Amino acid sequence: MKYTVYITDPAQEELDAAYIWLVAQTPQHGPLWHNGLLDAIISLESNPARCPIAPGSEAGPVGTRQLLYGSKQHAYRILFMIREDRVIVLHIIHGARDAR
Repeated sequence: MKYTVYITDPAQEELDAAYIWLVAQTPQHGPLWHNGLLDAIISLESNPARCPIAPGSEAGPVGTRQLLYGSKQHAYRILFMIREDRVIVLHIIHGARDAR
């Protein structure tokens, strides 16, 4: 089954902010990171249930899952939920930040 992936406004804002910050730090790496993160999100079109339930998801919507992107020290958490034939990306946050 193929799912349709939707990125919520808050998740898009978090993605944009992370990209702007990264480009300011390392201009050559920013676009590579951004494209890789988008590829990771697009990968949720097939088998999003492969990703585990997110730690600390008790405070968010039931069944919130996470996909990690990046190296361990610099990983980003892509928090999403599966609803019928849709994957809804709720947040994209740096792994060092508090769980939502």
